[in-house]
Amino acid sequence: MKRLQNKKLKVVSMFSGCGGMDLGFSQAGYDIVWANDFNEDACETYRKNIGDIILGDVTELDVPDISDLDVLTAGFPCQPFSNAGSRKGIEDPRGQLYKQTFKFIEKLKPKVVVFENVRGILSTKVVTGNLIDEIVDTLTNEYGYHVKYRLLNLSHFGVPQKRIRVILIAVKNKNYLDHIFPEVVDNKDLSIRATLKGITNRLPNQKEIMRLNPQAIHYGSMIPEGGSWKSLDYDILPERWKKIRDDMVKYHYPNFFRRYARHEIQGTITAAFKPENAGVWHPTKDRIYTVREIARFQTFPDDFIFEGRNIKSKYQQIGNAVPPLMGMLVAEQLKHYCYTTEIGKLKRSKVESTELNVNQPIYNQKIAVNIR
Repeated sequence: MKRLQNKKLKVVSMFSGCGGMDLGFSQAGYDIVWANDFNEDACETYRKNIGDIILGDVTELDVPDISDLDVLTAGFPCQPFSNAGSRKGIEDPRGQLYKQTFKFIEKLKPKVVVFENVRGILSTKVVTGNLIDEIVDTLTNEYGYHVKYRLLNLSHFGVPQKRIRVILIAVKNKNYLDHIFPEVVDNKDLSIRATLKGITNRLPNQKEIMRLNPQAIHYGSMIPEGGSWKSLDYDILPERWKKIRDDMVKYHYPNFFRRYARHEIQGTITAAFKPENAGVWHPTKDRIYTVREIARFQTFPDDFIFEGRNIKSKYQQIGNAVPPLMGMLVAEQLKHYCYTTEIGKLKRSKVESTELNVNQPIYNQKIAVNIR
C-alpha cells in the first residue's frame, strides 16, 4: 500500500555530532524523533540549531520505544578508520561502536538504514575479513536488508569540497536498490571564490579563528596562492622540513601548508584541522579559515550557529559532520522508497556516481555526466 505523503517520515539518529546529517534530513521534511552523541559541545550546537538530543555514551543508553520508524542514521566514529586519525581500526574501542547500531536496528526495525564513514572503513580488517563485508553480512543475514554502499566524492553532489566518503544504505525491498542513491550534480560553481562569496564579519562565528604559533604564521604567509611548502626555497626551510625534502619518498610526499587557489575546489575539511597538513590556509589572506568559512565548505547555512568551549571544538564539530547538503540529497532520494513510489516512474538522467573517477572533480571526468 502506498503511504500518504503528508505523513512525516521519522528518523533516529545515532552518533549525531553537531547535526550535519540530521539538518539535511530535517531540511527534506523528516522528523528527527531521537538523537544522541557523546560530545557535550556538539550536543550544545545541536540543541541550538536543530532540537533535542541525548548527551551520553550510546553503550549505556536504552534503545528508545519508537514505532513505525522510517530511517536510522549512524555516523559512528571515523577516527579508527581514518588516515587523519589513529587508524587503529577495531583495536580502538571506538572502532567497535558500529556494533551498537545493530542493537537499535534489532528493536526498532527501521525501513531504511544509512551509515556514513571515511574510505578507510573499506580496508579495515576484522577476524572474518573486511569490516565492511561483516556489516553488510549482518544487515543482510540477521536483519533481512538489501544493502548497497558507495565510495563517493561529495563534490560530485554539489558539496564545495573534495570530500571522499563511504555511504551505505540498506532497505527491505531489493527492487528499489537502483534508486536509493541521489543523482550526481553538475554545472555548479564549487570554487573557493564562489563558496566564500558574501561572507562578512556580521555573520555568526566569522570572527572566530584558531590562533597559530609564530612559525606557522611565518611560513604560511610566504606560500603563494595555489602553492604549498614545496613552493618555498630549500634554504629558508626549518631543519625538520629540510630532512623531509631530502627524502620525499620516505615521508610519502607530504604537501604541508597547502594554500588552495580561489578557482579550485577546497580539499577535505577534517576534524584535526592542523594548518600544516589540512589545506586550510585562506587563498589570499595570511591566515587560516574562520569557523564560518569552514562551515560554508561543509554546506552549513549561515544562520547555523556553532557552540562550544573553544574555537578548536567548533572546528572539530564541523570537520566531523556530514555536509547537510549531502544529507538532504540522500533524504530526498529515500522518499521514493519510504513513500513507495512506483518503480516504473523512477528515472535516472545522470550517470551513476560509481562510473565516475572518485579522485577527480565532476568537470574533469572522461565520460559524459548526462545520459539523455
